[in-house]
Amino acid sequence: MSSNLSDISHDQLAVRRQKLDDMRSNGVDPFRSSFSPTHTALSAVAAYVAGAEPEDQPTVSVAGRLKFIRKMGKAQFVKIQDQCGIIQSYVRIDSLGEEAYAAFKKLDTGDIIGIEGPLFVTKTGEVTVRAVRYELVSKALRPLPEKFQGLKDQEQRIRQRHLDLIMNLDSRERFFNRSKIISGIRRFLEERDYLEVETPVFQNIAGGAAARPFLTKHNALDREFVLRISLELYLKRLLVGGFDRVFEIGRNFRNEGISRRHNPEFTMLELYEAYSDYRGMMELIKSLIRYLIKDVLGKTEITMPNGEVIDFLGEWKEVKYKDLVCEKVEDPNWFELPKEAKLAKVKEFGLDAQPDWEDYEVSNEVFGKLIEPNLIQPTFVTHLPKELCPLAKITVDDSSTIDVFELCIGGMEIAPAYSEQNDPDMQREMFEKQAGEETQNIDEDFLETLEYGMPPAGGLGMGIDRIVMLLTEADTIRDVILYPQLRS
Repeated sequence: MSSNLSDISHDQLAVRRQKLDDMRSNGVDPFRSSFSPTHTALSAVAAYVAGAEPEDQPTVSVAGRLKFIRKMGKAQFVKIQDQCGIIQSYVRIDSLGEEAYAAFKKLDTGDIIGIEGPLFVTKTGEVTVRAVRYELVSKALRPLPEKFQGLKDQEQRIRQRHLDLIMNLDSRERFFNRSKIISGIRRFLEERDYLEVETPVFQNIAGGAAARPFLTKHNALDREFVLRISLELYLKRLLVGGFDRVFEIGRNFRNEGISRRHNPEFTMLELYEAYSDYRGMMELIKSLIRYLIKDVLGKTEITMPNGEVIDFLGEWKEVKYKDLVCEKVEDPNWFELPKEAKLAKVKEFGLDAQPDWEDYEVSNEVFGKLIEPNLIQPTFVTHLPKELCPLAKITVDDSSTIDVFELCIGGMEIAPAYSEQNDPDMQREMFEKQAGEETQNIDEDFLETLEYGMPPAGGLGMGIDRIVMLLTEADTIRDVILYPQLRS
């Protein structure tokens, strides 16, 4: 079976190559340098004037890829697809002339063409271009996947994203929506006087998060850099510099595992607002996501794969991290227990906690494996253990926690936010505890910057890929990244 398929593919390539040679020998350029359509598929359909006489209908010029050809002797119905959609064209020998029609009949699905003609509506009610002129813009030398078989293999869709976008309308729509979401985020923040900035991708120290970085070398400077794992520390420098509201949408790089929700190269939104705190960020992120779902995508809810509906205009719960963990392990004194007792308990839940883990890591395993996946409706989990983030303010009435929240929706973390630490001495102490013996990884330049005085601030991060994944109801993060990393 596989050899027959290979032969068929070879024959198809040979036929298209022969057509290419024939065109060139007849003086036809099968790869034009330009073409100027007057309308997109969508705007051409919208230009049709209902009730007008045929001679009063507008003439349009559209261009796109041939997706469908139905031959009927001296006439053909074809459909071409451009960035905005698909439009039908009716091609007749008496409209084009014998020579042009004979050449048109030799076109293949996948070819990119331009068609000009007046609009009309078929008996089935479809707005159609009555072709009076056409041009081959670019000859496709490889056939598209079969219409009904399509391009269904997940890995092939990612490795050949161009074919995925041609064949799968849901993929096309998802990436259109990704662009709309990012534009919506910028619009939302700019209307609130946030300034968009850009900070370095090459950094001396991988700061702002706990993750393994990618290493690179700048030859001209003869020095090594890391690719950033977070946007945070440079954005906070700008708060010191007097920019009170800043945001950046940029790439981060973490040399870690790949999963349904993780990609080593990912897009992040980070923003900081002087004189705010984690409570201010709570209101901001709720307003932002509601704006994206309602005003940008035109929805109010989404449906999870298990059928559960997330209502973004409904209640957004708020609950403390410690309360969630104590409830799950059914022990109100959980955080007072020795680590050995916690290890024994988590093993009863089937979790693989290790004896050399820190005490807070055992509790966080409970949260990450048993609690977070079940937080489907929008939930602010507040006051996490201070060890989880050295960059946040310590809670006044509980020195073991920090003034933060993690917004969880659909069983995953969508956006963490902090009341930012602006005390340089406390920040140094927290960095040193995190670094342990590896004090060379402490960002001394950032600590020195804080000594000039940073206003109190709220800071927030949101993974763009995850919010797109959530709002477009995608199964995996690879469905919302055009070209994610794959194994060889």
